[in-house]
Amino acid sequence: MPPGPDPRSIHPVPAHPRIVFLKPLIDDPKIEIGDYTYYDDPENARLFASRNVLHHYDFLGDTLRIGRFCAIATGVRFIMNGANHALTGFSTFPFNIFGGGWEEGFDVGTITAGLRGDTVVGNDVWIGAEAVILPGVTIGDGAVIGAFSVVAKDVAPYTIVAGNPAVERRRRFSPDVTERLVRVAWWNWPIARITKNLAAIRGADIDALERAD
Repeated sequence: MPPGPDPRSIHPVPAHPRIVFLKPLIDDPKIEIGDYTYYDDPENARLFASRNVLHHYDFLGDTLRIGRFCAIATGVRFIMNGANHALTGFSTFPFNIFGGGWEEGFDVGTITAGLRGDTVVGNDVWIGAEAVILPGVTIGDGAVIGAFSVVAKDVAPYTIVAGNPAVERRRRFSPDVTERLVRVAWWNWPIARITKNLAAIRGADIDALERAD
């Protein structure tokens, strides 16, 4: 059996350049992407790092980490910590960025006090069109984010969330099956093993997936 698409290919579906594998496309050290994770955008697929990861500044040090085999739909945006304004005083207006003397006396600690850490997306996550992921959120393996959702808090593995703010709609599987799926972690298997066992991965028999060799 063929080994599947080349994870080093930017356009894994040549007939559809709107689909890009993100890992070979992005060279920003603040963005870590796993193999086979793709972004689908008919107009700006190759501009993911600049158009879809916003307010991501070197001096703040936060990282966007996305796992393997994730599907990211058109217009999904990751809002990073640089979007935060100071909340420690009376005004949230960023006087300092405009200069002209307004930068004097600015305390960067008023910004760093609101940092929420890295944004982390697990493996095999599906994020629907135009969803917005806010800073510091962790999305668990196998989760589904509904289109146009605003994700402001962590999402448990294999949970479907939707809305603004996004709330849990249902769990995809029972707690026992979810725990076993996270433990199996098929996305970490060698690609030959994944290719050999696609029927079990695409199926819904956890026993068969656990037996896969």
